[in-house]
Amino acid sequence: MEYQDIIFEVKDWVATITVNRPEVLNALRNQTKDELEHAIEDIAVRSDIFGVIITGAGRAFISGNDISELDPKKDDGSITRAMSVQMHRILGKLESLGKPVIAAINGYAFGGGTELSLACDLRIAGEKAIFSLPEVKLGGIPCFSGTQRLPRIIGTAMAKELLYTARNVSAEEAARIGLINKVVPQESVMEEAEALMASILKNAPLGIQACKELVAAADSMSLEEGLALETDWGDRLCKTADKGEGIQAFFEKRPPVFQGK
Repeated sequence: MEYQDIIFEVKDWVATITVNRPEVLNALRNQTKDELEHAIEDIAVRSDIFGVIITGAGRAFISGNDISELDPKKDDGSITRAMSVQMHRILGKLESLGKPVIAAINGYAFGGGTELSLACDLRIAGEKAIFSLPEVKLGGIPCFSGTQRLPRIIGTAMAKELLYTARNVSAEEAARIGLINKVVPQESVMEEAEALMASILKNAPLGIQACKELVAAADSMSLEEGLALETDWGDRLCKTADKGEGIQAFFEKRPPVFQGK
């Protein structure tokens, strides 16, 4: 696919996706969503990509859905339903990537922008970033998974407050309530995201994948089921070349060279 709405780059094992519609604050039109899904599917099968960073061009991360494509007079609910199902699928693919994903939130993250960031593993925001789920102001709800992922990340009571009030949340407050991992100077958002990714990718890719799957499973499994899955992963990793390399490098007092095998 030839990308028009996103910039897709791969360097040093890291794919960077930049939503590139700054003239509309990176609003998600249908073309943008299709390109995001294609890029995510590509990343999932590529052996030269171990991590992903998602950001936006200009002064916004993603300002939400592009409402210029919506005509409320023609929507009997079927258009909204199809759009919701589509984004659930796309964000599900993003969340289930067996590779770490960092949202580098450089500015406004409204509606679908906040919701997309919630499907990432880690979130770093510039000090001028603003988060909001404003849909109830328009008579709707956050239907790109915000009502489900938000309480899992920040807790039920705070999620209800943000969903019910539809108020803006500063980067500082977002860090305080656990919505993001870290606030950084505005001009350093990508630099900090890249540094964090580099610190992650020093470690074994299959170990990272296992941790990601296990943490996700903790939301839906009993403790006993989660521990059984943890044991299974530990057993599987012992049979990998990377586990042998990690142990050998430890005894040889050198940095390990992992290959994801």
